[in-house]
Parts: sequence; structure tokens; C-alpha cells
Amino acid sequence: MDVVLKYYPELSPTQVDQLKGLKEIYQSWNEKINVISRKDMDNFYVHHVLHSLAIATQFDFPPGTHVLDLGTGGGFPGVPLAIIFPEVNFHLVDSVNKKLTVVKEVTNKLEIKNVTTQHIRAEDVARKKFDMVVSRAVAPLKNLWQWSKPLIRKQVTGSTAVNGLICLKGGDLASEIAESACKPHIWEIKKIFEEEYFENKFILFQPVY
Repeated sequence: MDVVLKYYPELSPTQVDQLKGLKEIYQSWNEKINVISRKDMDNFYVHHVLHSLAIATQFDFPPGTHVLDLGTGGGFPGVPLAIIFPEVNFHLVDSVNKKLTVVKEVTNKLEIKNVTTQHIRAEDVARKKFDMVVSRAVAPLKNLWQWSKPLIRKQVTGSTAVNGLICLKGGDLASEIAESACKPHIWEIKKIFEEEYFENKFILFQPVY
């Protein structure tokens, strides 16, 4: 948890308590179903929480924003972002219902009020419109963009915010980006967080204009 506070020292007491409470709940559920690998559980706050919060270093979601977490798994990046942005609406979807059971338990126990969940495949999400779609290592960028683009509302007239798809990815992305026909903005997370884990990890943003 200290690693999160290093980069986010101005969190409210409620946010600190919620973030602190995450590990115990995930650890308890991990003994029942495999939500997070044992190696990742040992590095929970770096590998899952801080990685998710890399998005918050580049994007400041205004109150009332609607964000879809596509293929959320056990709730990443959606749950940590929901804690950081308590006035933003997060809708977390996944095709594996037992993982969403964990998300519901986490949000209920920690009283995270701005999260809803839906058991559905990414490509079958109802045509509801969102301001942003976020995702972490779910599928190739080509697929993510194909699924996300119809769900993202275009920029509201008079607004300076640009809507789009934000995804967390790692490794050599050159061929994946080329195959997607997207031209995303790219940030190297190692330039944001100094921990070795973030070497070759990136934030990609594909805007909708």
C-alpha cells in the first residue's frame, strides 16, 4: 500500500481505507477461486492497484463521466479507478461470472458506491453509450477497438474532453498497433512509475472524434 501512497499522497481517509481493504478481500477470495495468481498476489499493490492507477496519471475523469471496464476480470482497472474517482460511474463487464462475484463482494464490503457489473461477453455489450472504455490486457487492440468504438459517445459539443478507448498493454506493440489500423497516443509507464515491473508496459489511448 505504501507504493500507492508514494504516488498518490493526497488521497482522502476514505480512499486510503478502501485501497487498504482491497488486498485482504482478494486474498480471501483467492483461496476459493483463482482470481489473481499467487505471484501477483504477493505484489498486489504494484501489479494490480498501481498498474490500474497509471490511467489516473494521464486522465482526469470529470464527475458524472460514464466509464466501461471491458473484460474487467477481478475488477482491474475499474475498482481502483472507482476509488480514485468516486463521482464517476464505472460499469464493469466480464464473461466469467465468478470473477464478477468477487467484484461485487469487494464493492459491497468497502462501500464503493459508483460501480455496477454485468455478466456478458465484451462483443455482446448492449449498445449503451459511454464516455470512456478502459481495459487491461484483455484482447488485441484491433478487437478492443472493434468492440469499443460503437459504445463510445462522441465528444459533447462545447466540451474539451475527448472520449475514447484507454488500454493497459505490455511488450512489443508495433505489429498489434499496425494490425489494428489505430493511431493511439502512447505513454511509457516506466516514465511515470519507477518500479521495475513497469518496464515495457504502456498506456494506449485511441480517441473517438
